[in-house]
Amino acid sequence: MSNILEVRGLRKSYGAFTLNDVTFDVPNGFITGFIGPNGAGKTTTIKLMLNIIKADSGSARLFGREGGLIQNEEIGVVLDTPMYVDDWTVRDAEKAVSPFYSNWDGRMFADYLKRFGLDPKKKVKELSRGMKVKLQIAAALSHNAKLLILDEPTSGLDPVARDEICDLLRGFVTDESKSVLFSTHITADLEKTADYITFILNGSIAFTGAKDDLLKKYARVTGGPGELDSELKKLVIGCREYGAGFEGMVEAANADRLPKGVLTEDISLDEIIIFMNKGAKINE
Repeated sequence: MSNILEVRGLRKSYGAFTLNDVTFDVPNGFITGFIGPNGAGKTTTIKLMLNIIKADSGSARLFGREGGLIQNEEIGVVLDTPMYVDDWTVRDAEKAVSPFYSNWDGRMFADYLKRFGLDPKKKVKELSRGMKVKLQIAAALSHNAKLLILDEPTSGLDPVARDEICDLLRGFVTDESKSVLFSTHITADLEKTADYITFILNGSIAFTGAKDDLLKKYARVTGGPGELDSELKKLVIGCREYGAGFEGMVEAANADRLPKGVLTEDISLDEIIIFMNKGAKINE
């Protein structure tokens, strides 16, 4: 399997925060979800990849080539804050963006505006958060990009609009030469769409690989009071104790070491983030 994007050893220090040796791949023909709690380093990683900010060290290679990805026509970018002037109309945004892409398809852009219910005469500042995201996605999909890099694209959208965007992304990667890097805190969207997951925590990669492998690696556990001694408690990541018992996460390989009364269940991406983040804070 080939990779459309290879990130190697990205590092950036900001005083108390350090993005440390971030390394992962985005395979061709798949959606890769990029997850982690707020402040973990997701947006910083994306900005480093795009050369919006300069890395202390490391590289991002698209199709095996290093350099400023932001200048490459083969990527489409949707950031959490749109880079459009507030007083531009939607049509002005197209006029500003289209000259940078030799493959710009005005008819396709118009089709997306119609599909998303975007009025070409409306000013950017008059658009809702969701409509601004849709405008960026329309632009990103209108110049034959091979890689979409999306930072919180479904934030602020209602469930129907989010489902529509997820359908678009699934359709996009049916062409095996195209891929998506999808950073979001709405992990339900990734559970429906992502094939691979890269999980960043406190500036370091905690997991990168197939989504199903991550979900199988861990299990949610709950039990009654007094069921865990001090040694067994070390197996439970992000353990929460309360009057009626405890809950937390374990590596699936360790589940059979727990008492028989402990309930083991499948875990969600949301729960993995929550328990890993809680476990990291406990160990700080």
